[in-house]
Amino acid sequence: MPRTQRNDNFIDKSFTVMADLILKFLPASQKEKEAFAYYRDGMSAQSDGEYAEALENYEEALKLEEDPYDRSYILYNIGLIHTSNGDHENALEHYHQAIELNPRLPQALNNIAVVYHYQGEKLKEAGDRDAAEVLFDQAAEFWKRAIRIAPNNYIEAQNWLKTSGRSQVDLYF
Repeated sequence: MPRTQRNDNFIDKSFTVMADLILKFLPASQKEKEAFAYYRDGMSAQSDGEYAEALENYEEALKLEEDPYDRSYILYNIGLIHTSNGDHENALEHYHQAIELNPRLPQALNNIAVVYHYQGEKLKEAGDRDAAEVLFDQAAEFWKRAIRIAPNNYIEAQNWLKTSGRSQVDLYF
């Protein structure tokens, strides 16, 4: 049974009904509608913490979805799941694929930076400061890109850029 038929809370049911109504009136092919249904079911499963089910739905959506912009969000969500599961390399791969399709996706740029920063912190703790600095520099570059797109977001990243000397003061304000 599709996930949309199992939703038992008001918000999920409301979202499903609204999405179905909108989809009925939009000029979309059957393939596009099916891709959206898989994407919607993936988001629902992801929000419930059912990551394996979400990944299955996202993979089906990717098979059907042709629009690069829409594909970028599917790939981004797959990256989120891999990040949540601690599979940072797989997460980075999906975030980078999302950026290739949609270079103006600041949340993917931010998440790439977060993973690089996290990996840098782990290397720093292990005593490999040189390798950590390389990852911190990579994180800085991705945060700068994200902040250029969404200057009112990522305040902690902006502060880190300033305090680490990787950005000029008030560069984004």
